[in-house]
Amino acid sequence: MSVNPNPNDGGTGEPSVREPVWQYRGYALRAQDFTTAMVHFYRGEIHRANTWRNRLDATTNWAIVTTAAVISFALASSNNSHAVLLIDMALILIFLWIEARRYRYFELFSYRVRLLETDFFAAMLVPPFQPSPDWAETLATSLLRPKFPITNLEAIGRRLRRNYLAILGILLLVWVFKLYSLPTVAISFDEFAARASIGPIAGTTVLVGVGVAALFLIATALATLTLNEATGEVLEAPRVFQGLGFERVLRGNPMERVYGANVWQRPSARRDEFMTMIITDKGAAVAERVMQDMNRGVTQLHGEGMYTQKAREVLICALTETEIDDLKRAVNAADPQGFVVVLPASEIAGKGFAPLDED
Repeated sequence: MSVNPNPNDGGTGEPSVREPVWQYRGYALRAQDFTTAMVHFYRGEIHRANTWRNRLDATTNWAIVTTAAVISFALASSNNSHAVLLIDMALILIFLWIEARRYRYFELFSYRVRLLETDFFAAMLVPPFQPSPDWAETLATSLLRPKFPITNLEAIGRRLRRNYLAILGILLLVWVFKLYSLPTVAISFDEFAARASIGPIAGTTVLVGVGVAALFLIATALATLTLNEATGEVLEAPRVFQGLGFERVLRGNPMERVYGANVWQRPSARRDEFMTMIITDKGAAVAERVMQDMNRGVTQLHGEGMYTQKAREVLICALTETEIDDLKRAVNAADPQGFVVVLPASEIAGKGFAPLDED
């Protein structure tokens, strides 16, 4: 953040101070403007998350209504209509797949909401609470290159445990009840298995297939219990309060001191970082323009053009991907004959980037 004196002092004789947070084509976004923008952004992300939350509920409603209708038809019919229950199970699995995809979109927007809640609003409400060093970079990366914060497997597992295991379990119980009791009670397993036949498919084969599918779904629900990348879920109380003993005082991270370790683990991300070299005859003018317009540090090296045998100045500046165009504009304004080289950097640590002591 740069601090520039404003000559418009209102007649007081003392220059007022303006602190632009963000600049674009000569316009400076002040701290209060930045806060207002973040509030509107938060409201927008809340609306998008709620929209996808409603879509999740709609898919679940489809599954419940379909299940109720099929169960009513199957129990009211005295003939061999158990196959319609199996068809409904397949339809419910399709609903599960659709809902898992919608859940991933819901998690994307919930992830951004949580970033603002934990590292922006909480930082203002609780003075000792410091935003994570990477929260702004993580949020910017999510906006520049959106990607789902959770895998499709985790989404399927979560929706299975929340809703669909219960729906499929009811369907399975009704199917077994239908085979056993209608039109009359089966007096042997062979009779029970014979009733499960569907056309040319033997009843034993159908029973084995349904059993394998049920075990597979249960295994999927259990196997995804350890996947905890979702940020839109509310954590259980034991996990939230398990670390609030004396040892929390010794934790260095402010979030860990307040909430305990691993309460809400969010993935971190950064914009791509670059090392730029500017070859120019007007090093001082270019460096001043870059430092003023972009608030980035510049290091000067002395070089020599081997073709012209003239001394040249080489400026080195570390940037992120969204600042490359601004750098080119700044160089062009100070020295249209300048030469800019952009090199990808695997990591940049220091002031303005990741902290040097970051774990």
